[in-house]
Amino acid sequence: MELPTLPFTVTDWAAVPVTEHPGETGKALWRTFRAGELRVRMVEYTPGYLADHWCDRGHVLFVVSGELITELKDGRRFVLTAGMSYQVSDFGDHPHRSSTEIGATLFIVD
Repeated sequence: MELPTLPFTVTDWAAVPVTEHPGETGKALWRTFRAGELRVRMVEYTPGYLADHWCDRGHVLFVVSGELITELKDGRRFVLTAGMSYQVSDFGDHPHRSSTEIGATLFIVD
């Protein structure tokens, strides 16, 4: 990921419109800032959320609150709680998907 040229920018996440993305179960609520190829999101997963796809895009993901379960397609599983993060690149063999039993709020840069 390369950060594009952009002016100093402050984001009031409460003022960013929400878009709803249904999962296999539950839903994801995204607030998104875009600048060129850069996407920065504040994402809330409702309790019981399970992604409807395997993702192979690179991310830097930080758990703001709640608990996130990240499953890799190779079977590995990671439980992240508030204050934890993961980093995965666009390159490599790490398809992943997210779920949560109790809900989670995430800050994601990709």
